[in-house]
Amino acid sequence: MSTLVRGIGSLGRLAINTIYQLGAFTRLLGSILARSGLVFKRPGLVAQQIHFIGNYSLLIIAVSGLFVGFVLGLQGYYTLNRYGSEEALGLLVALSLTRELGPVVTALLFAGRAGTSLTAEIGLMKAGEQLAAMEVMAVDPIRRVLVPRFWGGVIAMPVLAAVFSMVGIIGGWIVGVVLIGIDPGTFWSQMQAGVDVFKDILNGVLKSLIFGIAVTLIALFEGWNAKPTPEGVSRATTRTVVSGALAVLGLDFLLTALMFSN
Repeated sequence: MSTLVRGIGSLGRLAINTIYQLGAFTRLLGSILARSGLVFKRPGLVAQQIHFIGNYSLLIIAVSGLFVGFVLGLQGYYTLNRYGSEEALGLLVALSLTRELGPVVTALLFAGRAGTSLTAEIGLMKAGEQLAAMEVMAVDPIRRVLVPRFWGGVIAMPVLAAVFSMVGIIGGWIVGVVLIGIDPGTFWSQMQAGVDVFKDILNGVLKSLIFGIAVTLIALFEGWNAKPTPEGVSRATTRTVVSGALAVLGLDFLLTALMFSN
């Protein structure tokens, strides 16, 4: 009986803690959106964060996209060759990247590279009492620190996903056309005929935008609420990767079900 009571108590504490975390997460999002006028007053701060988040993530995104394109080209050719449909390789590569792999893999890499960087930066600022010093000087730390980083991540994420998909298509072309010998005209014509701008490309962009909002907000939330100790910052950084990856995969399922169900 006592074991059952302890189990029910543990479930209750977990539920209360989850609700509390969701409430704090929502309040932080509302605070950031309420102070987003800074984007128009000082766009240089946002541009600086776009450079920090996007430019420094560009290399790993491009290299990963190239190798994903290589793999898609090989696996797609082996699969289509069994049915005599090798000419559809370009369409398969393009749809796989623009619909799914481009936004999802970019978001996962984004969480591992940019998300952890944001969490560690804000966590160290909190541990070094820089955020408290801003409040003493009547500077709103949410407005000055979180808002530019939030919008920098939201803007950078779709651009990085587009770069990933573009480089991935080039990788698929290298494998399919240059190495295997598929007709290049067929490769590109099948792709152009089968990829719809609104249904495929714009839905992929919308996915990447939502992933950018989720991952960036998780990174900022974990850094903002990290314990001001080295161990606390390291745990917050780990939570950013885990929570960001789970959020991306869960949102991907929901968005795919909504966008491509018809």
